[in-house]
Amino acid sequence: MSRGRKTYKDKKGYSRFKGSDRPVHQWAAEKKLGRSLRSGEVVHHKNRNKSDNRPSNLWVFDSQKEHHRTHKKDKKRFGFW
Repeated sequence: MSRGRKTYKDKKGYSRFKGSDRPVHQWAAEKKLGRSLRSGEVVHHKNRNKSDNRPSNLWVFDSQKEHHRTHKKDKKRFGFW
């Protein structure tokens, strides 16, 4: 996905592109959508693995509020945040 582009992991465990500090998961989500992320949109890793930036593993929520609801449901269902 990011072949030829150097990345690093930030303090929170997300991959970012060196030089721009752009999160790889946001870049991958934009490629999947075919457009830039809109203001307020949040990218979520379905399998909770921050290193898994495959397009099939990414959901884009309209807001942080919607994203938070998914985390709350996951906590009830699976016992983790």
